[in-house]
Amino acid sequence: MKNIKIMGLDLKWFIVIVLIIILGCVFGAFPTGMVGAFLFLMVFGALLNVLGNVTPILNSFLGGGSILCIFGGAALVYWHIIPAEVAENCTNFMKNAGFLDFYIAALITGSILGMKRKTLVRAAIRYLPCILGAVICALVLVSIFGYLFGMKAGESIAYIGIPIMGGGMGAGAVPIAKVFEGAMGIPSETILSKLVPAVALGNAFAIVCGGLLNRLGKSFPNLTGNGQLVITKDKTEVEEKPKPVQKGIENYAIGVVISTAFFAFGSLVAALVKKIGVDIHPYAWMIISVAAAKILNVIPEKYEKDTELWYTFVSKNWTSALMLGIGIAFTDMGQILSAMTPEYLILVAIVVIGAVVGSGVVGRLVGLYPIEASITAGLCMANMGGTGDVAVLMAANRMELMPFAQISSRLGGALIILLASALVPMFF
Repeated sequence: MKNIKIMGLDLKWFIVIVLIIILGCVFGAFPTGMVGAFLFLMVFGALLNVLGNVTPILNSFLGGGSILCIFGGAALVYWHIIPAEVAENCTNFMKNAGFLDFYIAALITGSILGMKRKTLVRAAIRYLPCILGAVICALVLVSIFGYLFGMKAGESIAYIGIPIMGGGMGAGAVPIAKVFEGAMGIPSETILSKLVPAVALGNAFAIVCGGLLNRLGKSFPNLTGNGQLVITKDKTEVEEKPKPVQKGIENYAIGVVISTAFFAFGSLVAALVKKIGVDIHPYAWMIISVAAAKILNVIPEKYEKDTELWYTFVSKNWTSALMLGIGIAFTDMGQILSAMTPEYLILVAIVVIGAVVGSGVVGRLVGLYPIEASITAGLCMANMGGTGDVAVLMAANRMELMPFAQISSRLGGALIILLASALVPMFF
């Protein structure tokens, strides 16, 4: 027991901190704001992550600690295990205080600036066909299986396939419901109630599949680049997981400033182009700007390393906290449980499997590793946007693929909205 450490803390000290949190919650004296939310999410996120990673079957096939953090967090809220004010504070920290944006900004900026320019260009050119392969395969399969269950092809595509592949709630299900409203004359709130269970369950299946694909890669090494997307015979191009060396406190500060500055730039561009009628998420503009800066060699190498260092710190120390926050703030256990009929679960699984197969096959054809292509262009199309990307990549142990995951969620999600605009009038 003396050798057990959680978050780098000896077990006895970790237990002391857990008891402080529990007593604070019991007596209504637990801090609010960033202090309370950060402490609760980091400590209990780390605890659930450790438990998930040592639980048989869960750790081998279902994503381990990440899946337990997410659904454990949702269960804590659904069954009122934690006080409502603690859940509300964590939700506010994740949504309104911008912790999710802060985390994703660090991952996108650090992972892109840490890539080789040649590999970045080659991957981007081959990526769009993988997204198209995922969408086509998923929608075709769900229409076939939906028909076998007595549903019209259009119904299974519109209410299950499209919302799952649509990039989450805010950028996917909500605008898709508006598209349905205009085509069918039904209030968007009514339509959204049908789309939400598909989005939530699709996200759950995508996370599980992330863990399964990681396991598949260990069994069949020829299918995976272990975090590298592009297949290459040139050993000088192989992407290794970043291992920057800490030089000093100021290096972290530079990484924070650069990553958040790119996020601010993406938000600025999104606001400006929205004035001319083009509505594209700030994440997309951030990805484009960071990639352009990398390709054009605008950022000094020292600053690239500092940003990569910050990315490594964030992904190593805050991922479990973020997973628990996703479970508390973004995962509705009630909606998931209410939709769990055998037929519905099968159709949701078919969509996710179709995305995996379609993207993996096309990825292999265009020179990408099938597992990495399936994770990014497949599962990150089928999950709940930014939160789902983090969860899937965590389950698959491939956080360095975040830039491509975000391309799927943001630009791929926009593609699904356009597709819904064309298909819904035809079906209904």
